[in-house]
Amino acid sequence: MLLVKTLRSSTLRLALLAIAIFGAAVIGLFSYVYGSTASFVRSRADRAITAEQANFLRIYESAGRPGLIAAIEQHAAEQRLAGGEYLLADASGARLAGNLPGWPAPLATANGWDTFSVPPGGEVRAAVATLSDGSRLLVGQTVDDLDAFARKIETALLMGIALIFILAAVASVSVTRRTVGRIEAINATSRAIMQSGLGERIPMRGTRDEWDQLAANLNSMLDRIEGLVGQVKQVTDNVAHDLRTPLARMRGRLEKAYSAQGATEHERALIGDTLADLDGVLRMFSSLTRISQIEANDRSEGARPVDLAEIARAVTELFDAAAEDKGSRLVVTGEDAVRVLGDRDLLFDALSNLVDNAIKHGHDGGHVSVAVAQCEAGNELCVADDGPGIPIQEREHVFKRFYRLERSRRTSGNGLGLSLVAAVARLHGANVAMEDNAPGLKVRIRFPPIPMGAAGGAPT
Repeated sequence: MLLVKTLRSSTLRLALLAIAIFGAAVIGLFSYVYGSTASFVRSRADRAITAEQANFLRIYESAGRPGLIAAIEQHAAEQRLAGGEYLLADASGARLAGNLPGWPAPLATANGWDTFSVPPGGEVRAAVATLSDGSRLLVGQTVDDLDAFARKIETALLMGIALIFILAAVASVSVTRRTVGRIEAINATSRAIMQSGLGERIPMRGTRDEWDQLAANLNSMLDRIEGLVGQVKQVTDNVAHDLRTPLARMRGRLEKAYSAQGATEHERALIGDTLADLDGVLRMFSSLTRISQIEANDRSEGARPVDLAEIARAVTELFDAAAEDKGSRLVVTGEDAVRVLGDRDLLFDALSNLVDNAIKHGHDGGHVSVAVAQCEAGNELCVADDGPGIPIQEREHVFKRFYRLERSRRTSGNGLGLSLVAAVARLHGANVAMEDNAPGLKVRIRFPPIPMGAAGGAPT
């Protein structure tokens, strides 16, 4: 997975682009070095040939053809020019002197430079001059060694270029892999924070480089955010907890006033409405306290194998009467025993909120289903209705505390039911997703598989 992300990384693409630019510069430099070296070697050989030819021409001018023949034979015998090839031929091409058997057939030039082959496959670079008596003088040098030297230089340069590209590619992948690894650590921590809360921190490797500095700064920011969120939650929880007692006392006094003799019907009706509103406030504070307790729990405490199918049957039995009052049909489908690791009471509360919402916001005479299923990726609990559903753009907000759709403000509720569901799901490591039921809404909770060794406990 890390290798795939490394290969797809923009850092690697930039590194490869830099390698391409650097490689082009290196190839250009090496090409210049190769061309300059080969040109220097060949020009050096050409200068030696030119000097030999000039010497022969001076001998011809001073001593004539006999002197030139003697000089050529002496040079051919002594091999004064390493790899030297000499030939003096008459106008018909017949050999007069030299170490070549005859005038080379492919050699067409009468004056100037040319290259030809001699047995067994050697290359000769030669300068040709036509003398005043019509004879032709050839002074050359075997360039096989020069070509071999040039090929060695070419091979060395190509190997150097290949080695540079290989080392650059390995370094690029290595550096990119390290960079992607550190970025992925930050991404993994971010995903964990989004799923489970602000308790996660970005790991530091102790290298004191810029990545560790970034991780330290982000961790400090998370500490600050966690502290601020904790303060806000503490204030909310304290308000909810501290107001419950005076509100309960107030409710008790109102009940006494409602039951007191001499109260008129109007006064009783007014007190009754006040009691109903007060009960709603107390339920809201109870829900807030309950959510805070759930979020403060450790998942490992009290977690036991429980049967989702049994919980689903118990919840539908509890809400069966409420469904009948709306003319709706509430059914349970799925397998008989679907076990997850968790807290039965919390799962019961979460499912109760989902079923209550489905009945409350579904159509009169509609259909509400609770389904449980076993999956390879984890067991599922699904509640579906045929009501108006929730718009896609609103689904990520409805799990926030006190968030309510505009059309739901006319119905009873405080906007905390789905917040409790989300808190229970997070505590159990489960995912909550909303889907279209066409028509209606489907809320799916997928639980992680039970770890090996934990499935043997008795379900509760």
